[in-house]
Amino acid sequence: MAMVQTLAGEFFEPELPRRLLKIAADIVDAGGRAYLVGGWVRDALLGKNCRDYDVEVYDLTQDQLLPILSKYGKTNLVGKAFGVIHLSMKGESLDFSFPRTESKVGYGHKGFVVHTDAKLSFREAALRRDFTINAMGMELPDLRLCDPYGGIEDLKNSCLRHVGPAFAEDSLRILRGVQFASRFALNLAPETVEICRTLSLDDLSMERLFEEFKKWLLKPGKPSLGLKAFLQIGLDEYFPQVQPMGGSSRDEGWIILGQLLDGVANNRNGLTDEESSELAFAALLSGNALPGCPCGDVREVARKFLARITNEIHLDRKVPEILKCYGELDFETVPTAPTLRRLAVRLDSLKLLALLVKCTPASLFKKPSFADDFWQAASGLDLLDAAPQPYLTGKMLLDLGVKPGKQMGEIIKKSFELQLDGVLTDAVSAVAWADRFLSPRP
Repeated sequence: MAMVQTLAGEFFEPELPRRLLKIAADIVDAGGRAYLVGGWVRDALLGKNCRDYDVEVYDLTQDQLLPILSKYGKTNLVGKAFGVIHLSMKGESLDFSFPRTESKVGYGHKGFVVHTDAKLSFREAALRRDFTINAMGMELPDLRLCDPYGGIEDLKNSCLRHVGPAFAEDSLRILRGVQFASRFALNLAPETVEICRTLSLDDLSMERLFEEFKKWLLKPGKPSLGLKAFLQIGLDEYFPQVQPMGGSSRDEGWIILGQLLDGVANNRNGLTDEESSELAFAALLSGNALPGCPCGDVREVARKFLARITNEIHLDRKVPEILKCYGELDFETVPTAPTLRRLAVRLDSLKLLALLVKCTPASLFKKPSFADDFWQAASGLDLLDAAPQPYLTGKMLLDLGVKPGKQMGEIIKKSFELQLDGVLTDAVSAVAWADRFLSPRP
């Protein structure tokens, strides 16, 4: 197998499907060239395996390539207009494309005219790509690096630089810059910042916006560097609901927010995908929950932001309420047991709120041990994983002779309030209370 020399100077043998190497050999025998491109190359140089195999084929036409691929599996022209052939094999899927140029002719991300040209040089074809770190290729089968725009040097220097003027033709690349900065610990080149600041996101659908935000906040990386890029580009003006967190100045507040985002990124083990998303977006908007935020009611602010980028119901339901509860804490005194139980009922559990508090930089706390104290209190009351459920049930009241209806609901509600207050401690005490409530003694 071919080896790659990583940025660290070590030799790395990346995972490559045997069938891909056989296909590449057939392409070469037919007079063509095959390059692995995009994220696979970047990850290999970082010493990481990637199973996203995108292959760009040169010097062959579609009619010449299809018979070669058909020997190995089922082919599908998934992007005929873009010259993309999807190959499905047992246990493997590969995408093959042809070198192409793109021209912006209309509004939105579909407003492009694509021209495929098998005779383009790799340099000419790579000119359409977004960043230099994504404009590299490795020729199969020996993985010889082709890097016409200095991507490897930019990776070494932790620099995220656009390839050329075509960058401005797709405004999504602004947010791609944010998420790449986070995921690969990169800083935007000054000239890339300048071109990003000339672009608008108005032509993008909420689905495309949401995908980039998720990659920024949820993929492994350092979200504070994404926030730095976000601010350099001026996206806080486009998304004014993203606010700094406290501090003696806005600059310090942004640093604190970045620290919170990094803390959340490192404390999501054991969470479901939905929980991770809820926690990450709550962290991003947490500046709105602190005193002095100019944006107004934190729940309305959060809903306004989310409505711009997603229609996922669970985020709309959970994130605003997490932020409201977060803003009710004084960061000094842990709420009483009754208050904690009621917070858990509002949030279904205290897990995400407790994690948000745990990840909050200590500089915001009036009492240094507040985060640990809050976690211990929530854990001691068994509120981290679930909210209290009423001890008293309708069946219990039926056994006491109560008929279904309004009275039954009112009794359960009164009982639950006493339970949250700690007056009722189990089902036995709840039934005893209900019996006394229904048959008061003189």
